[in-house]
Amino acid sequence: QVQLVESGGGLVQPGGSLRLSCAASGSIVSIHAMGWYRQAPGKERELVADITSGGDTTYPDSVKGRFGISRDNDKNTVYLQMNSLKPEDAAVYYCHASIRGIYYYKREYWGQGTQVTVSS
Repeated sequence: QVQLVESGGGLVQPGGSLRLSCAASGSIVSIHAMGWYRQAPGKERELVADITSGGDTTYPDSVKGRFGISRDNDKNTVYLQMNSLKPEDAAVYYCHASIRGIYYYKREYWGQGTQVTVSS
């Protein structure tokens, strides 16, 4: 079994910064892509940032230039540095990972979510 454990959410003022972390543990052979998604009330879950095993990153225009994703492959951990936060960034942020296990090539896993609130 694989678990993704997130940390780092909280309340921040507009213009502030937060850093989210997500550590994967369990029966992991390797991790393909890791990423962050978010879901605000009444909205669909959307991609925030994605990083491949080779370090290639993807961002939507809404966060490009403000957010940065990175990963530590030795620790099976992905980070999301969020700068210049706006009220519209407020949401529950979910960690995602595509993982290769002992008996399967690829399976998708999700974290439990961490709340990010941007308010003065």
